[in-house]
Amino acid sequence: MKNNHTDNLTMTEIQITKGKSSLRKRADKIKDFRCKNLIVVLEDPKDPTNVGTVIRNINALGVEKLYLVDSGNLMPNNWEEFKEKKSIVASSVSAVKWTFVKKFSSTEQCLQHLEKNHFTSVVTSPHIKGRTNVILHEGNYTQKKLAVWFGKESIGISDLAVERSSACINIEMFGIVESLNLATSTGIVMYEIATQRREFERKRKLKQKKK
Repeated sequence: MKNNHTDNLTMTEIQITKGKSSLRKRADKIKDFRCKNLIVVLEDPKDPTNVGTVIRNINALGVEKLYLVDSGNLMPNNWEEFKEKKSIVASSVSAVKWTFVKKFSSTEQCLQHLEKNHFTSVVTSPHIKGRTNVILHEGNYTQKKLAVWFGKESIGISDLAVERSSACINIEMFGIVESLNLATSTGIVMYEIATQRREFERKRKLKQKKK
């Protein structure tokens, strides 16, 4: 008689074990391509489905974390609760289970946390007079620690976040409609930023090998 560990497992348990093994292999494979010290900040989003879609975007693009400013306390209170909320799990295609989410009660609280940990903040917004305005593909986003802010679906980024940021990023648009929804804008912006940071890191490692 075989003395095999799997002899005592049901078919479902074997599938789960294999699934975990597959996910672990995938996690190991992509580990070096994740963007360390890159955070997306959502400021007072109202729709959990939007939050889930953003989580899907940033997980796919290799962004390290999501910070959520939720002054109205509309979202789950912690990461464990996020992973159980059906609307977020569905729209994130379960990416929430693999994406770190931290919640703040105010913009000020989030800014203080970022500044204490030496993060540079940039915000996404149309051109703002008196601020450093950068067209997305013309900017440099290779700062060691970077937080990228996205504003509320209806009114955009707050004045406080703008005042404490180093630059305002905007996406060039050439249509009659000059706005994008939250999920689309996070995908476009973070693709450019994550791509830049990966290329910067690749060149840095290459230089180290040559020394």
